[in-house]
Amino acid sequence: MSASKVKKGSGGGGGLGARPEHSSDSPLSIHAVTVAYHRKPVLWDVDYDAPSNQLIAIVGPNGAGKSTLIKACLGLVPRASGEVEFWGGSYRQARSRIGYVPQRESVDWDFPVSALDVVCMGRYRKIGWCKPVTRSHKEAGLECLDRVGMRAYAHRQISMLSGGQQQRVFLARALAQEADLYFMDEPFAGVDAATERAIVEVLRELKGQGKTVIAVHHDLQTVAEYFDRVILLNMRVVAAGAVEDVFTRENLHKTYGGRLTLLSEAAEAIARAGGR
Repeated sequence: MSASKVKKGSGGGGGLGARPEHSSDSPLSIHAVTVAYHRKPVLWDVDYDAPSNQLIAIVGPNGAGKSTLIKACLGLVPRASGEVEFWGGSYRQARSRIGYVPQRESVDWDFPVSALDVVCMGRYRKIGWCKPVTRSHKEAGLECLDRVGMRAYAHRQISMLSGGQQQRVFLARALAQEADLYFMDEPFAGVDAATERAIVEVLRELKGQGKTVIAVHHDLQTVAEYFDRVILLNMRVVAAGAVEDVFTRENLHKTYGGRLTLLSEAAEAIARAGGR
């Protein structure tokens, strides 16, 4: 293999040596990324290429670095080493094509804005900073709220909404960005059954439009039902690929360190994945 076809790992990965080049067609390419907080590694030598037009779950135990991985990709936390590319370019070049739904707990819901105001924030790159939100952008925002079943709450202050309703509003904001790649940090956490169904419907709609979604997910029982592919993460990538190939008892043991309660909860999901 010629030198032009390999890339040196920069994540201090214990002498792993040269790596194959990542595809410039991939919406997300992670090159040997390491992240440390106070000199303690949280992610170590993570390497991954995301395929296009897929629903991808990031799964792992608490403290495994799942949310940190998303934030490192978006430049929200510093990387100790490694690179992240989007369609072969930088985040700066691709950011108009990228949407982000943060954890609901990380948002100041007391900020005095309406649901429609929040959704229109997702269109600021199209509107332009410090410019008025025109009727056409408000109508686009209302359509996004409609897609998540929240149009009737458009003028309700966000602090007055339930947790599930707030999550739907943030999903609508991401839709308003009209992105090609979406990062979602635990979109199903703490929501009611109706909101969960609404989110799943939107994810499938996005996939039908050729989009890619990468979501931190905590419910092992629904991985096979909701997602096409999975990244099993515990500081490093334990395994990654199609759910039916990767979401196995053996890989879950490696990821969760033999936490049998979690593994037994996943058994039914694994069986469903194998039967598809």
